[in-house]
Amino acid sequence: MNQFRIEVASNGQEHTYNITRLGNHVFDIYQDEDKIGTIELDDQNHEHCLTSDCELDLPLLNAIREAIHAHESPDSAIK
Repeated sequence: MNQFRIEVASNGQEHTYNITRLGNHVFDIYQDEDKIGTIELDDQNHEHCLTSDCELDLPLLNAIREAIHAHESPDSAIK
């Protein structure tokens, strides 16, 4: 599946994002229909990622990165 939805919490608030897989560990992040950034995950270093045109603060970005990693994990039952 090339698109999926994640829910993350930051500072006590829940946020929902639509994620579109572009390939090569690169994902676009959408809130409603508005693209708010692109994230590239580092499959060698789980704690590292690159972003571009991102309108998110670091704690929220880290929560999104973790949710994408969890979704993409081979152990994940949700795909």
